[in-house]
Amino acid sequence: MHPLLRIGIYILASYGMLVLTVFLLQRRMIYFPGRTAPSADLLAAGSLKFWPRAGDGFKGYTISHPPAESLGTLIVFHGNAGSAWHRDYFVHALAPLGYRVILAEYPGYGGRPGKTNEASLTADARAIVRQAHAEDHSPIYLLGESMGCGVAAAVAADPSAPVDGLILITPWDSLPDLAQTLYWYLPARWLTRDRFDNLYNLQHFDRPVAMVIAGRDRVVPNKHSLRLYASLSAPKRLWRFDDAGHNSWSNHIDLSWWREVMQFVAHTAVDTGQR
Repeated sequence: MHPLLRIGIYILASYGMLVLTVFLLQRRMIYFPGRTAPSADLLAAGSLKFWPRAGDGFKGYTISHPPAESLGTLIVFHGNAGSAWHRDYFVHALAPLGYRVILAEYPGYGGRPGKTNEASLTADARAIVRQAHAEDHSPIYLLGESMGCGVAAAVAADPSAPVDGLILITPWDSLPDLAQTLYWYLPARWLTRDRFDNLYNLQHFDRPVAMVIAGRDRVVPNKHSLRLYASLSAPKRLWRFDDAGHNSWSNHIDLSWWREVMQFVAHTAVDTGQR
């Protein structure tokens, strides 16, 4: 066999093995769950408690002393790493504005049993939204962070879901499209099994959408967020923090910014006659 042919076969075989390995292990490359649930004492120190209860039945966390009169419920779906209780800054930012905040936890994360895949996460999220609405019939707003935007969008895709508005922080258009950009040397678009297709899921969504992008985002390049934003037909508003990265956007905001966002999401919903 000619040496160059032998080298070519070796390169093709190695590339094929790489593609197969990525396909088989892709969910380990997508999901990075923190698997340990916090103790009740640790939660109490941060003014949080299990929601709806501790043990195997809990689905997230909420503030220990919610506002006496809630303006609505804001359910947070966090990014792909860590656990929901690591995002207590959402509670401390939004509870003072008069909102009941639920930090939703995913199956397979934070001590909860279950599989970490798109079908499992979105089915559980729909159940969380239904339960939160049954407890309090005030408006329901969903906040997604990175991967959590895909979960929130999947819930919002159901026109019967009690969703009054969305806040999307560093979202993508679809996971296969993002994967192709990040792994340009692989046929990533065709390998990706969990799709989190926000373009598709939000194509008919008609309630307010607030979006945040980080100018220095290397995890979700801005073009993927802006493509989603351009596709939205709902009332929408975009905030861009030029000096922020994917994981540092929260360092660039304060309480007045949260008040501005909720003013847009909640009041636009009321002004346009939405739920």
